[in-house]
Amino acid sequence: MLTLAKFHKILKMEEKEDLFAEAAQNWDLERLYQAFAEAKRQISPKSRRGLTDTEKLYLRGLLSGCSPAEIAKKMFQTPKSAEVYLCKTLYQYVKKLADLPNESVGNWRNVCDRLEEGGFKVQSSVKAKLSSSLPIEALVKIVDMGFENQNTLTIDINIRLEFPSTSETPKKEDLDKNG
Repeated sequence: MLTLAKFHKILKMEEKEDLFAEAAQNWDLERLYQAFAEAKRQISPKSRRGLTDTEKLYLRGLLSGCSPAEIAKKMFQTPKSAEVYLCKTLYQYVKKLADLPNESVGNWRNVCDRLEEGGFKVQSSVKAKLSSSLPIEALVKIVDMGFENQNTLTIDINIRLEFPSTSETPKKEDLDKNG
């Protein structure tokens, strides 16, 4: 039987899942979760396996560009508790991942930089589409130039753009087919 208390708990969990969801647009969260879990295991072998829901939430908050104070506000916590939590958990994992055990993370903004250097940031689909649809060859031909009046220069041009094939492997027909 689903009690009112259980229902509220389920609602809160779903709401937390939606917090900082924009991180998934720019970051490979599954790879990050796995890498952070491994760093956590190396730092504290007796800790529970994998990242906690709270650790994932804080990580998504940082990846979304939120400061610890902003994360704390959205999670109804004090800024100081968020800072302490990050220092004891995620910042340690970042240092392990970046192989900088004796250096301080310094600032929450550095987390994204270090993770981007580690190759965890994904190319947005818009950027990917643009980069794969840029012309590979361009030809510009001036057809005609002339003055319409003293202040107006008219230039007629033709532009030819060659784009990469949409298929990954070009299709070839066998012209020497017998039969």
